[in-house]
Amino acid sequence: MSAGKSVKKVVLAYSGGLDTSVILKWLQETYGCEVVTFTADLGQGEELEPARKKAEMFGIKEIYIEDLRETFVRDYVFPMFRANALYEGVYLLGTSIARPLIAKRQVEIAAATGADAVCHGATGKGNDQVRFELGYYALNPDLKVIAPWREWGLTSRTKLIEFAEKHQIPIAKDKRGEAPFSVDANLLHISAEGKVLENPAEEAPEYVYSRSVSPEEAPDKPTYIEVGFEKGDAVSIDGVKMSPATLLTKLNELGGANGIGRLDLVENRYVGMKSRGVYETPGGTVLIAAHRGMESLTLDRGAAHLKDELMPRYAELIYNGFWWSPEREMLQALIDKSQEMVTGTVRLKLYKGSATVVGRSSPYSLYSEAHVTFEEDAGAYDQKDAAGFIKLNALRLRLLAARDKRVGK
Repeated sequence: MSAGKSVKKVVLAYSGGLDTSVILKWLQETYGCEVVTFTADLGQGEELEPARKKAEMFGIKEIYIEDLRETFVRDYVFPMFRANALYEGVYLLGTSIARPLIAKRQVEIAAATGADAVCHGATGKGNDQVRFELGYYALNPDLKVIAPWREWGLTSRTKLIEFAEKHQIPIAKDKRGEAPFSVDANLLHISAEGKVLENPAEEAPEYVYSRSVSPEEAPDKPTYIEVGFEKGDAVSIDGVKMSPATLLTKLNELGGANGIGRLDLVENRYVGMKSRGVYETPGGTVLIAAHRGMESLTLDRGAAHLKDELMPRYAELIYNGFWWSPEREMLQALIDKSQEMVTGTVRLKLYKGSATVVGRSSPYSLYSEAHVTFEEDAGAYDQKDAAGFIKLNALRLRLLAARDKRVGK
């Protein structure tokens, strides 16, 4: 144990898998401390009771297993989608947005149980260590942070398995060999990285995908749906009101069945290296198309363009782990203000990998058919006004051209 790191009780983010089970035992051995396990259901689609059984096997007395799907979508995914957040123009931030919630619950559980430390299972090469720890430090800087992958000597899968066998930790059969790729899942997305995906020149094999059919195999007939919005958040599908998590689950089904939401990305990690990830975000892909469709009708040009200018910064803050930073909260206040009139219905066509907006309506629409019609507009817009508008906007360009002509440029 490192000097200055005396720990009495630690809250471990525990999945019940091999890595976090090894971490649990390692914490007990290395720190001689009491361990509290926290397992969150964020819609990853796995049974969580086995995690309870495993924790009990280790003698854990304080076991937290929580269904946080509604909290996740309502308080994290939806605020992010109000911003239309895309990292590097394409990534819907499915892994990034889950980490602040897990970190927050760990800190809260630490307070409830009298723990003086928190622990995560993220490696020392990726982004998640940053996201977890920035959350811990923002919410309770007095807690000790334990990151086993940066401390222990279990530097390979073989050593990990040897440790597990020595301590009679159950190992799933597929973990005895090298896993073909690493997976992270929640209600917003599922991601795959590593192994068969490490060569970015090679197309990802079809078996990597689990939430969507391939666009080629999707139905030949399009699916039409209507998504209802209130103040920027989706609230219904085809007129049926739904809770946030229920709605996203339904959009996942609809999007996945139509081959929507696949992304093969070489991204820039916050720690400095590039990595290749394959993501499936079927419901989120449909939702962002619908939300932009709703905004196109209800947002003023200046507000819409300002949002688009700020979005890359907002997305980068989330990707890099700064959900709890003052600048993200400031941007969120601006974004939420912009959503006050983003209410109405968007009709989408889902077909072979694409989600296309084909109709939109709102009681707060800024669209004026009287102004844009090619027919007689009954005086709604005087086209002669455009001449002065253009001349004033062209003034600086005319002065530049005159100067260049004068100096022979």
